[in-house]
Amino acid sequence: MCGAVRFEIGEPLVSAIYCHCTRCQRRTGGAWSASALASPGSVRVLQGEQLLRSWSPEDGNPKVFCSECGSHLWAQDRDDPGRLFVRLGSFDTDPGIRPSMHQFTADAAPWEPIPDDGLPRYPERRPS
Repeated sequence: MCGAVRFEIGEPLVSAIYCHCTRCQRRTGGAWSASALASPGSVRVLQGEQLLRSWSPEDGNPKVFCSECGSHLWAQDRDDPGRLFVRLGSFDTDPGIRPSMHQFTADAAPWEPIPDDGLPRYPERRPS
């Protein structure tokens, strides 16, 4: 948001999802989060690496954000730290991918219906 952290992704994104879990709702202040899986090693921080901070929930993936403005940048797979789930809202331009499913729909916000977009829905984590 503030531009202090800049990064690039050197390969096409692998996949993208909408997550409706309660943690994503609280982190974003919205009904869901949209993220894309980057190929391992393809994310390179160009500027502001010293501003990156992480919060690691007890039972979830570490969340990386800018310490200047609080913008959410990506989540890191706790079992494979090379796998990053980059927040689609952090891109300056079209990321070239669209979410292909909804996960954790059992936790969806009661005040915002999930759009009828024809995408598969999973009550828990997306299948591997």
